[in-house]
Amino acid sequence: MLPSSKAPPACTRNSRRGARNVARHLLPAVALLLLNAAIARGQDPEPHDHANRVGPSPWTLMYDGVLFATYSHQTGPRGVDEFVSTDWVMGMGMRQAGPGLLTVATMASLDRATTGPRGYRELFQVGETYHFLPLTDRQHPHDLLMQASIAWRIPLTDRTSITFAGAPVGEAALGPVAFMHRASAAENPVAPLSHHTLDSTHISMGVITVGVDRGPLVIESSVFNSAEPDDNRWDLVDFGPLDSWSARVWYKASASWEFQGSHGFLKNPETLEFAHIRRTTGSASWFKPGAKGFTAATFAFGQNNKEFHGTFRAALAEATRRQGDLSFYGRLEGVQVETQLLQTQGRFHSHTLVPKDLVTAGTFGGVIDVPQWRRFEAGIGAEFTSYVVPDALRATHGDHPVSFRLFLRIRPPAGSMGRMWNMRMAGAMHH
Repeated sequence: MLPSSKAPPACTRNSRRGARNVARHLLPAVALLLLNAAIARGQDPEPHDHANRVGPSPWTLMYDGVLFATYSHQTGPRGVDEFVSTDWVMGMGMRQAGPGLLTVATMASLDRATTGPRGYRELFQVGETYHFLPLTDRQHPHDLLMQASIAWRIPLTDRTSITFAGAPVGEAALGPVAFMHRASAAENPVAPLSHHTLDSTHISMGVITVGVDRGPLVIESSVFNSAEPDDNRWDLVDFGPLDSWSARVWYKASASWEFQGSHGFLKNPETLEFAHIRRTTGSASWFKPGAKGFTAATFAFGQNNKEFHGTFRAALAEATRRQGDLSFYGRLEGVQVETQLLQTQGRFHSHTLVPKDLVTAGTFGGVIDVPQWRRFEAGIGAEFTSYVVPDALRATHGDHPVSFRLFLRIRPPAGSMGRMWNMRMAGAMHH
């Protein structure tokens, strides 16, 4: 008799499919993180430190990165179960150049490979497009190249310096520190719902910034291209005119407290809206390092005054407490959303005054670190998010949807200068 050629059981096929899905979403990000660490170790004769002088070279090098591999369960009519991973790696080099300090930085992400072309599921999130439809209930993937910048800080007096910065891809001087660089959000794998009201210009395709700092005060201004990245996340730059502007003020009141206020004009940032935006933000951040960890908090408010559509506001409060191997974090935010955009999933999009409603989200989570391997910092975490849903969105999102996530967090080895938290393109190294 010929051997049986029966198909494998359905459970076996599902297991194999699940394993392939995990590998597809996780392995590219792990490879990027390992490559980042390997390059740094190869350049560093003392691998215990990721920010130091390299032999006779005049350069000081620094690097950082993170990987979140996340299983998500979200309830309600729009809720789904999914497994994705998100990641970024960043490198920075500094050296004296003439009378000033030259800083070169680059940042990359494999989100497109690990979250898919439309990004990961996040209830009530809105921003950017895919195939000429707005992305709704999703956080978009980041581009492969998130930053490629150069900055030159020149002392003018003992207390005053001027900084010139430019980037084909970089951060405009608008809003608080971007969420992935905030210590207050260091353990949270999910973007804030307020991202496109506060700090979405952290990836701008063309930026020129000038800043003046004197003691605790910094004044910055940028001209930049405010158009959101296109569907092709693998291309390096989406060239466009520098037709938008911003101004920002920082005040470092103490070693722990820093305050920010900014305003900007964004020319038609969203492809399908054909509307300019005037954005105003304000924030206060607090950071207190300790012997075995840190405590950090951010409070922020922003509003987008959209041409034709009206004014949309958002407020955020988030904090992280790390002590030894344990971290706890929370986030509370209220965001005014375009009601019809979420109701129709982008199929109906008005170019006149649109209805808006307030969505409130509260998140609490924790992470416990596991024993280190080659000084990589890995932790296992979980978080729970609950939403207050306006009446107009209960039919589409449910009365009381929740999100629950389990995740693995991996960071490359840390050095004596710590993590690249609370850093910005034109002022990362002197505060």
